[in-house]
Amino acid sequence: MKEKDFLVLLGNDTRIRHFHARIRQQVLEFVVQLEIFTEGRWKPVVRYDTAHGFAHRDTFHGDGKIEKTLYSSGIIVVP
Repeated sequence: MKEKDFLVLLGNDTRIRHFHARIRQQVLEFVVQLEIFTEGRWKPVVRYDTAHGFAHRDTFHGDGKIEKTLYSSGIIVVP
């Protein structure tokens, strides 16, 4: 299995964190996360990943709430 991870700097206070693992051309797991630097640390804004065994999006709100959107076969499922 090949793994790759890197950061893409979009500015002094914004970056994208990327990770994926694959075998040949098949991606087995991934994480793509938009982060901002605020209050002295990097904080996630939105993250797409395959944690918990399924593809989903986590949206992080300023009040601490995390909204999860599930993806199944290209169809968005909102719980």
